[in-house]
Amino acid sequence: MHGEQPSNREAWVVLGGVHLLNRTAPRRPGEAIVLIGVPRQEVCQPATTVIVRWSALGPCPAEALLSGGTRLGAARIDGSELFPDGIAGPGLRDLVGAEAAPGLVPLCYLAADPGGGYHAYAQIRFHPEDACFVRTTREPVGHGPVRELRWLGPVLTAHAESSTALNNHLRYFRKHFSGTELEYKYTLDPAPDIWAASMELLKALRDGKLDGCRPEYRDEFQIHHTENHLFDVTGPEPEIGYASFIPTVTAGHVLKRKWFTEDIFARREELTPGLDITPDRFETFLREDLGLQVRAMPPFQRVRYDIQCESMRTGHVYGVFLDRCSLLAAPDVVLSQCELEYLRSRSILDHDRDEVLIEMERINLWLCEYLARHGWATEHTFYSKRSFLRDAIALHPDLTAS
Repeated sequence: MHGEQPSNREAWVVLGGVHLLNRTAPRRPGEAIVLIGVPRQEVCQPATTVIVRWSALGPCPAEALLSGGTRLGAARIDGSELFPDGIAGPGLRDLVGAEAAPGLVPLCYLAADPGGGYHAYAQIRFHPEDACFVRTTREPVGHGPVRELRWLGPVLTAHAESSTALNNHLRYFRKHFSGTELEYKYTLDPAPDIWAASMELLKALRDGKLDGCRPEYRDEFQIHHTENHLFDVTGPEPEIGYASFIPTVTAGHVLKRKWFTEDIFARREELTPGLDITPDRFETFLREDLGLQVRAMPPFQRVRYDIQCESMRTGHVYGVFLDRCSLLAAPDVVLSQCELEYLRSRSILDHDRDEVLIEMERINLWLCEYLARHGWATEHTFYSKRSFLRDAIALHPDLTAS
């Protein structure tokens, strides 16, 4: 058995047969586990999410080990050559053999803890360009030399315990405060070109300007362009808020309901998709089918660019949205805003949902400074689209809902 060698890397991408993740077969005698020594990849420590980009790794020491740490072979493989096309490359095939290579995948990212043992991050997304890993161990496991593989049993057990989330696409997401929208808003005045502003803000996140956060893995930016037909819901009292009809690309409308009496941080929200209803029946539907007292507001066009910001420390994902709303009947009546909203959490380990509020406040302070530095806004508000439309009607009494 090879003794433990000093390493200044202290992190590994661990490779093995895919059956060790999906449990279609037990671990077989004589099959190899491959340790790929890599520079530390955590954006912050401790981290919940780790992203590994193969081309950024450079030359990596690779070892194929059998049970107990018996060394099968070693090589030095450039990160970009590990998984071309998502399939084990020539260097890995030479290490594990042609028969085992096709089933070889990243099992986990392993990081040494200063106090001993290792933190494990399960692989949840795997592509030729990169892979995403989520932490599955609360405390360090497998104390001892990494090559003795004492950590492997606890790591595979932790994966099996959460396999229905880890082995299913996007099922590892959870949402705190379900049914409630948490949102800070900034009115942009003077309003910038929101496309250019979005690209600049996205670059700042990519460059790590917001500590511990990065654009969300493989979902960093979205574009939305919609019409909104909004009704001010004035009664009955428990239903006060607004109802907005948004046309879909295929057919029908989505009904967005929000409940609030004044503009505040947290509002109850509900979306009802697939309504087969035409604009001439919007008000009738709200009054007769839902029993609401409503006032039709001027419809508006909304152009919105969404930057998805992921906290690598907690796994919480926040949206930073820049939008421009203009009235269809009066395009020069415009509201441009930046919104910060909690979206979801990429995590397996439980987190105190109050951490969302604490972290959101930290991000809000950073965003406030960022917007003020650019001369766009100096303080947050909760100014809603309903308030914008009410104010627009007050200033332009000739506006109608037609």
